Amino acid sequence: MADSKDERRPAGELEASVMAALWAADGPQTPGQVQLSLGADLARTTVTTILSRLHEKGVVDRHRQGRGYAYVPVQDAQGLTARRMHTELDRDSDRETVLARFVAQLSADDERVLRDLLEPGER
Repeated sequence: MADSKDERRPAGELEASVMAALWAADGPQTPGQVQLSLGADLARTTVTTILSRLHEKGVVDRHRQGRGYAYVPVQDAQGLTARRMHTELDRDSDRETVLARFVAQLSADDERVLRDLLEPGER
């Protein structure tokens, strides 16, 4: 029988939870405030580590508050998703093929939305 401490969360789950807490907040949050809002059994040091990693990735900004930092998201959830899409696109040298395959796999509704965004005057 596996010990609960041996069970690991899926990669990115903690970062996603921390980001959700920051997006839900009214302003910058300290690691202690994020820890309280998560309501999970996470140590404050774990939350601090996650926030530091998010800062290193450029996903959150931080401002000195007392002896520590308060963190705020750089973008909303949709902006972060768009940023990730750009990052993935930048990883391949054949952008045209990547974009062509992406568009070919869009649903009819997503294709319509994309056309409306690219051709706003032709509705």
